[in-house]
Amino acid sequence: MPETRDLGAESGAHCHCGPNSTDARPGCETIVLAGNPNVGKSVVFNAFTGTYVDVSNFPGTTVELTRGRMDEHDIIDTPGVYGVSSFNDEERVARDIILQGDVVVNVVDAVHLERDLFLTLQLIDMGKRMVVSLNMADEARKRGVGIDRDLLEDLLGVPVIETGAVKNEGLGEVKRAATTRARIGHGDPDLDNELLVMASRVGSRAEALMVLEGDEVISERHGVHPGQGREPIYLRRRARVNDICGHVITETTEGASFSARLSQAMMHPLTGIPMVFALLYAMWVVLGQWIAGGLVGILEGTLMLGIYTPFVQQVVGSVFAVGSPVYEILAGEFGVLTMTPTYLLGVILPLVTGFYLLLSLLEDTGYLPRIAALADRSLNGVGLNGRAIIPLILGLGCVTMGTLTTRILGSKRERFIATALMAIAVPCSAQLAVIAGLMARTGVVYSALYVAFLLLVFGAVGAVLNRLVPGESTDLLIDLPSLRMPRLDNVVRKSATKVWHFMKEVTLFFAAGALLISILQVTGALDWIIQVARPLTVGWLGLPAEASTAFVMGFVRRDFGATGFFSMELTSAQLLVGMITITLFVPCIASAMVILKERGWPYFVGLFAGSVVLAFAVGGIVWRILGVF
Repeated sequence: MPETRDLGAESGAHCHCGPNSTDARPGCETIVLAGNPNVGKSVVFNAFTGTYVDVSNFPGTTVELTRGRMDEHDIIDTPGVYGVSSFNDEERVARDIILQGDVVVNVVDAVHLERDLFLTLQLIDMGKRMVVSLNMADEARKRGVGIDRDLLEDLLGVPVIETGAVKNEGLGEVKRAATTRARIGHGDPDLDNELLVMASRVGSRAEALMVLEGDEVISERHGVHPGQGREPIYLRRRARVNDICGHVITETTEGASFSARLSQAMMHPLTGIPMVFALLYAMWVVLGQWIAGGLVGILEGTLMLGIYTPFVQQVVGSVFAVGSPVYEILAGEFGVLTMTPTYLLGVILPLVTGFYLLLSLLEDTGYLPRIAALADRSLNGVGLNGRAIIPLILGLGCVTMGTLTTRILGSKRERFIATALMAIAVPCSAQLAVIAGLMARTGVVYSALYVAFLLLVFGAVGAVLNRLVPGESTDLLIDLPSLRMPRLDNVVRKSATKVWHFMKEVTLFFAAGALLISILQVTGALDWIIQVARPLTVGWLGLPAEASTAFVMGFVRRDFGATGFFSMELTSAQLLVGMITITLFVPCIASAMVILKERGWPYFVGLFAGSVVLAFAVGGIVWRILGVF
């Protein structure tokens, strides 16, 4: 038989009717309160006991236990935990108390049912008699979340009672259920045989489950080897939670606040997708027109190119001969002292600041997680989850920034795919502004074809990478905060911090890129590259010979490449081919340097080569398709 311990004696409490109490009377049981952190267990405990009776540390830990009485029943409030195991002191204490208890009252947060039911199913798998207190059900309704309580009760196999603990709603029914209706629920059927076998060795289903899940403490206590099944058990349990929630959770407008109804509209495809497009258009106006077209023009053109660059060139020219290699490297067209500060302060800084301000606004309002939830299903086809929408949106402002933001993705595989898609098929806001101006010459049909071909390439490249890149993508697990008005001080503070870290990280890499391109220029390698590329641009893409210069300039900065087409006499078909090719072409120096830093040399070389091949291949195919029609 398993060893039993008097938890009340160990912790200094005075147990009157615990499982090992000497004065236990018929019907006297220990009721244990269990649940995740911050679900309202303490409020339920106070409602049960009326007051605290004893607070003391569990033996050998700093974890506090709260113990009280309800009529003839001993009530113990366990620490808030997400699971019962040996991961930390809180879980070990909760596990030991639950193992010794007679009835478990599991308090769950109705607002976060998907999170809390994991512990619920683990307790049911332990074979404990249970009652579930579905707390904050009124708050869930206000958020537009409807829960079918009857169906949840049937699926779990234990009483489920809606409560509003802070308002003392439903707690009387929970008390009665805990003493009269508590029962064992529907456990994992795939575990039944293994649990029966292990329970015959350790004495109880609850401890048998702990052993099968690899709990070394319980296994050592009974002299058996811990099982290796934690991961498959946990995965099945998570799948059960998802299945239950899929059946019992519905969207409801009954009792829902305006913010809850708005939240539902944001995540419903029929209303959410137009909202996202409206948001993207607004962001394009702010970043592409106001900042890229207005503020950048002032900072880059008037301040940096009009005042700063001539001053630097004059100073450097007084030391080194104008046109000499050193002069060109320091103060030439791609000079370290001219191009680096000009792009960093005149272009990158205003764009990055604008994007982080917009991003912080979206974060503070709570809209960003809803965009992620809306986009999740669509992005699954390219190996990403909805969270990837954040770096992809940022990539529309600057691929450099979007690449850094891929750090929020859950796996190396997702970061690999997201970075490649941004570098290849997502134009930055500055480039997009130039392309929009050029495509305006061609009319609606060719503009629509540009968007259609770009989306087709995005989907095709993503699908291929999804099949070829090893590893597993993560599921979207994201809490949806309440919608609220943003706090201006919070938005400014977060944005300033992010901009500072971004600029600090990218400055060195941008300077290195400027040094590289200026060396290529003074050695003549840049002209050689242009000459080599001309047959490809003329023969395959059907563009004028000078288009090769635009592609080389596109590597320096993406919008420079697109701008190079302004001076060419092109047909609408040639302009479409040129814009598709320059969009799919290699990322600019700043992005390339950050990609190199974030992903390493092998990834950088593969991406660079792949984007060049893909850009010219797709451009040539589009040219031939247009030729047919």
